[in-house]
Parts: sequence; structure tokens; C-alpha cells
Amino acid sequence: MTIAVRPISASTHLDFITTLPSVSFLQTPAWAGVKAEWDSESVGWFDDGELVGVALVLYRQVPRVKRFLAYVPEGPVLPWERVVDDLDGWLQPLLEHTKDRGAFALKMGPAVATRRWHAETVKKAIADDAVTRLAQAPADEELATGLALQKALVAAGWLQEAGGGAGFGDVQPRYVYQLPLAGRTEEDVFAGFNQLWRRNIRKAEKSGVEVVEGTRDDLALFHPVYVETGERDGFTPRGLSYFQRMWDAMNAEDPRRLRLYLARHEGEVVAATTLVTVGDHAWYSYGASTTASRNVRPSNAVQWRMITDSMASGCSVYDLRGISDNLTAGDHLLGLVQFKVGTGGYAQEYVGEWDHVLRPLWNKAYEAYRKRR
Repeated sequence: MTIAVRPISASTHLDFITTLPSVSFLQTPAWAGVKAEWDSESVGWFDDGELVGVALVLYRQVPRVKRFLAYVPEGPVLPWERVVDDLDGWLQPLLEHTKDRGAFALKMGPAVATRRWHAETVKKAIADDAVTRLAQAPADEELATGLALQKALVAAGWLQEAGGGAGFGDVQPRYVYQLPLAGRTEEDVFAGFNQLWRRNIRKAEKSGVEVVEGTRDDLALFHPVYVETGERDGFTPRGLSYFQRMWDAMNAEDPRRLRLYLARHEGEVVAATTLVTVGDHAWYSYGASTTASRNVRPSNAVQWRMITDSMASGCSVYDLRGISDNLTAGDHLLGLVQFKVGTGGYAQEYVGEWDHVLRPLWNKAYEAYRKRR
């Protein structure tokens, strides 16, 4: 087998991923339009002329020179069960291609799962003072391809910090929380929620919380609530223009790729979220809520609406995205874990993000630059 990697058009890239059940939305051609501050290209893997894999590669230029950090977020999109048997044969052409483009290092984060912990297991781990990290709890499922891929990456010289983050720090979450939808009814899913979730959804309904799907113009209503959430939870919010660009780029590719949901109470927007769908996979991507109206539980109401809409769209997974693996009592992110665990479902670990140095001197200089910043 001789694998070649070369640039492909955005339309070829999109045509390929539409043949699959789903890929990460970060590996759609549209994501290049969202990350406008990066250079980007679509590349394809060819086996005897047949397209067998794709990737969206982002390039971050270092100041004043044509050298780049190349990044493949939640990708590449490859048949990983085949790749693990010949990792160099599949990935060396990508390394050579990105080096030719001027990259000094390549970071990638294959969307390949390694382990899963069911909701009850996570709850028991949270309650056990001896367990401070999710990885310390025995997993309910171990996934052979992901575990084999981790070993193959180590053997091939890819780098990942012992603490779980890759050499430049993980950008996308290594641990996520997912709710399976395939083969289940709304009644099944609702019954799988914990008592608090069920009570909060009912309370929101009785309190008159109304959840509606918004338009691009409604991003202006979402954004102040999102900014308030950032001030409350201690993160730096993105500007309104980012969400407008995200809406335009993603919905030009597919008019149902990105959706906005608004929860109103007494005429005011009290919670808002965005939902991304690619194939049969739906992601809760951004969420916001006001402090003043927490007592009417709009966050639960808007999540329930997104879940039921995802089921109506034929999705098999509803993805609540990242969680912290820190289960220590008092950790500021533990509440988010507990919120997501209340849906049932499972926590999932991916192989994580891995780095391969292509130009050691440039990589060393970049690391020094990052530390100074």
C-alpha cells in the first residue's frame, strides 16, 4: 500500500465526509471560514487514486516569518482501525506535506475514543474521596482501536505530556460527555435523566419558560447573556462577530449545521445555546444563562429542546462536549460535570492531542516565544 497526501478542494472534502455517519464539525471545510485568523487547506489521503481520508489543516504563522504550527483539530478523518497497523505509512505523508508548507510542528487530535464511564460510575467516583481524577476510576468500556492508536503514536515518536495534555497544551477537550439517542424514544431519554433534571425541566415548563429556535439576527440577543456568563464563570467571551462568522460559514455549507436556541421567561432571554449537527451527531457547543432567572431552570429547558430536536433529526448521539477530569470536591469545574452527568449517558475519553516536531530549532524558538507571552 502506498498512501499519498495532497490538497483537495473544499467540495471534494465535503463530498467525502457526507459518505460517513459523522465527523467532528472541526473537520468540516466550513470550519476554515470560522477560524479566519489561521491559514487553512483541505487535504486528502489517496490509496491507488482512491480518496480514503481527509483533513482540515489549520496553519498558525509565527510573527514576521513564513513558519507555521500546523493543527488538525479532532482529526484527521481516517479509517483508524486500518491506520493503527501502519501508522507511519498513513501519517508520514501528512508530516512531509505540512513541512513542505513551512510547518515546524504538527499537532493533531484524532476523534478516536479510548474509554467510557457510565453515569453511575462517574457519580460513584465523585462520591469517593480517594478518586480525584476520572482516569482513576475503572472504565466501563475500553475501545481497542483508540488504545492501540495511543501505543502506536508513542512508538512512532509523537509527543504527549504525561499529565494528559499534548506538547503545546490540549486545545480541544480530551474528556467529553455524551448522551446516546439511537433506538430510544423521548420517554426513554427523559426517564434516564436523574430526578433533579426531570424536576427542573418540569419546573421550567410550569414557570412559563418558552424555548424557541433563533435566527442570525438573534445572535445579538444571545451575546449579552453569553458575556454575563463569562463574567460569572471566569472565562473570556468571544465577540459577537465571531458567532456571526460561525453562523455564516457553517450554514453556507449546510443550512441546518448551526442552530441557535433562546429560552425566554416573561419576555426576557434568560438562557441561550448553540447546536451543531454533522450527520447523525449533534453537539451542544456554546451555552449562556442569566443569574437572575436561574430559579426557573431555563438551562435544563433549552437542553431538553435541543435533545428532542436532535432526536427528530435522526441523530444517534447528543454531545455535551468537554468536561474536566478533575473530580476533587470544591473544584470549580466539578459542577459542570455533575450537570452533564444528570442526563445519564457516559463520559468518554479520546486519545488526546499529539505533537510531532518537524523543525526542532524553530519549535524550540516557538516554545520560548509562547512562554514569554
